[in-house]
Amino acid sequence: MEILYQDDSLVAVDKPAGLLVHRSDIDRHETRYAMRIVRDRLDRRVYPIHRLDKPTSGVLVFALDSDTARRMTELFSGGAVEKSYLAVVRGYTDETGMIDYALEEQLDRMTDAKARLDKPAQPAVTVYRRLGIVELPFAVGRYPTARYSLLRVSPKTGRKHQIRRHMKHIFHPVVGDTSHGDGRHNDFVRAHFGCHRLLLCATDLVFTHPHTGERLHVKAPLDDTFQSIVNDLGWSFVLSEALEFGHSH
Repeated sequence: MEILYQDDSLVAVDKPAGLLVHRSDIDRHETRYAMRIVRDRLDRRVYPIHRLDKPTSGVLVFALDSDTARRMTELFSGGAVEKSYLAVVRGYTDETGMIDYALEEQLDRMTDAKARLDKPAQPAVTVYRRLGIVELPFAVGRYPTARYSLLRVSPKTGRKHQIRRHMKHIFHPVVGDTSHGDGRHNDFVRAHFGCHRLLLCATDLVFTHPHTGERLHVKAPLDDTFQSIVNDLGWSFVLSEALEFGHSH
């Protein structure tokens, strides 16, 4: 994993798709997970602050001490961290949109063992902006062509699988999502483009450093598979324009 940013209290890495953040009942036999890899690489304890789904790639931040972990957790839970993702979804979305749809909590038996099981649905808000569209001359499902949108997505809350569940809710599931997606389109993209990953990447994380007060903007590149899809669908130019903003570490 590439280290995207590091100082005395924080480290940010580029988590690849298919890697767990920490041990989980999701894959109880999995021995490789990001927290352990970073710990072994730095030869020091690291503290998880937020999650990325196993199939999602991108910016993942760990604290290097308990005080920083507490402060960063407060930033995340208080909505003071700006999160931005790139996603390829089925169909043509609106040019911009806000999804305000409460989500019931999805618990992991190991990491959420002490969580309440009777929690009501939690407020969840996601905004998105469409960067590009494409129509392919292939019949997938009941339509004669296959349509896709490239989105910049910003979750304003931090519910589990929020983006994936919200995109399913508006009938534009993320391509490659085997839990909340469209199997026919997933199969098509695998067969036609050789893409076997979820097309969702946490590209940007912006927050105020809890100790220095510096405004940090940590960015992760797309991996080769995701970038190849962007190239094949003719979105390279619109994406390069969209990514050229802000200050990066």
